[in-house]
This record gives sequence, structure tokens and C-alpha cells, in this order.
Amino acid sequence: MTNNEILKKQIIYRSNHRGVKEMDLLLGNFVKKYINVIKSNELQDLMNILVLEDEIIQKWYFEKESNNPVFNTNVSMMLKNFKI
Repeated sequence: MTNNEILKKQIIYRSNHRGVKEMDLLLGNFVKKYINVIKSNELQDLMNILVLEDEIIQKWYFEKESNNPVFNTNVSMMLKNFKI
């Protein structure tokens, strides 16, 4: 298995097992739709988002912008525009 395949499996697992059901739905569906579309160099950007606490992601997604550099990537903009 390549490093990208391992990272994809980790991303899929992490996106579906968040602890907050709303984040499971949002992130799980986003990853399901885009995991094979996201460029290999952007996979780490996605993982950097997924390691954040649910509250941080939820606040950024639903309420306001963040100064966190994790949210200034192409992947984060794809997620911000993603609707279930």
C-alpha cells in the first residue's frame, strides 16, 4: 500500500468517526464525494482539518471565518462550499 492509500484510509475513518453526529455527516459525505478527486498533495491539507476538534470546524463552517491557516487551502474552500 502506498502512503497516499494509507492516508486516504485514515481520512475516510477520521471523517466518519468524529464524535459529533453532525460533523460525521458533513465530513463523511464530503470525503466520500471528493476523496478520489482531491490531488495527492492536498490530502495532507484535508487531514490537517480532520485532526481539529469538532467545535473548531463547526464554528468555522457555520459561523465565521478563522485565522487558522488550515482553513486557507483549496480543500478548505471546497469544504466551505460543500452542502449535504
